[in-house]
Amino acid sequence: MERHPILALPDSPENNSSDYIDEEDFIAVVVPDSLAGERLDKVLAQLIPQHSRNRLQTWIEDGFVTIGGETLKIRYSAKAGDQITVIPQASAEEQAYLPEDLPLDIIYEDSELLVIHKPAGMVVHPAAGNWSGTLLNALLYRYPSIAGVPRAGIVHRLDKDTSGLLMVAKTLEAQTDLVRQLQSRQVIRRYLAFAWGEVRSQTVHASIGRDPRDRLKMALLTGSASKPAVTHVRNLNTQEFGKTKISLVMCRLETGRTHQIRVHLESLGNPLVGDPVYKKKSPADAAQLAFSRPGQALHATVLGIKHPSTKEDILWQAPIPQDMHDLGIRLGMTEKDLHPVWDELDD
Repeated sequence: MERHPILALPDSPENNSSDYIDEEDFIAVVVPDSLAGERLDKVLAQLIPQHSRNRLQTWIEDGFVTIGGETLKIRYSAKAGDQITVIPQASAEEQAYLPEDLPLDIIYEDSELLVIHKPAGMVVHPAAGNWSGTLLNALLYRYPSIAGVPRAGIVHRLDKDTSGLLMVAKTLEAQTDLVRQLQSRQVIRRYLAFAWGEVRSQTVHASIGRDPRDRLKMALLTGSASKPAVTHVRNLNTQEFGKTKISLVMCRLETGRTHQIRVHLESLGNPLVGDPVYKKKSPADAAQLAFSRPGQALHATVLGIKHPSTKEDILWQAPIPQDMHDLGIRLGMTEKDLHPVWDELDD
């Protein structure tokens, strides 16, 4: 089957700061005592055996291996405890992505755009460790002509373990318009989430950037290394669970920074249920919660745009998925709680 090289999305403030980078794009390793004093490429060959030494050397030479944001040279002598970040780069063959016949839940389609209900567990765009089986591979199979649109028409991204609504442009003109709507904060994006504790309804204004201590994560930062992020949080219901509480919350995004909801909720002391990364304040009771999803309880439930050509306002809704629904019922929440009427929740 023919492989398709995919164009990069043109640079813009939204593309440089939104959901196009996630933890699958990085490899982080810590140098053990046994490799202290060894040359950098030798250390990485031992710690990341899935990649050849030649390939690792190329990434070092091209500046994709860092410590604390500082690029390293091949002859760097590793120290015990060094936290090294590697940003894998796709080979020419990997960049020519293979179309794959994968199921897609398409809830809207016309000649210019698609709206897809992405399941939890599906990666949106190929990256290190996930060169196949992604939404992009599925789009190339079903819509071969979409290979001519940057990123196969993908306008924004959801984390692998986040479910919900995602829009895809079929034409460059539609993609340009949808990106502009994201930049100007015209796109309506509402999420449902379960978070630990009793969440206070509020608006979070807190800038986000790549965590300088752990490049796999995002963090609240100030200065040039961060970008403004705004999340409106509303508590829909709170229930007791063991010695703590769990809240069902609605989050409305003004901006779309990487891991924004997850970072903002953790900063409030209310990390998302099931989050494997932003969980430092999760209670001890977390281990007793039977939640079937391997990641965070987060669902993109409402998506609204102005149609690129007709200029009609369109709003789509995806009901809460079964795993999150079952969790809410076990906690004692009602069907009304789990299926809110969005017109009643407008800010």
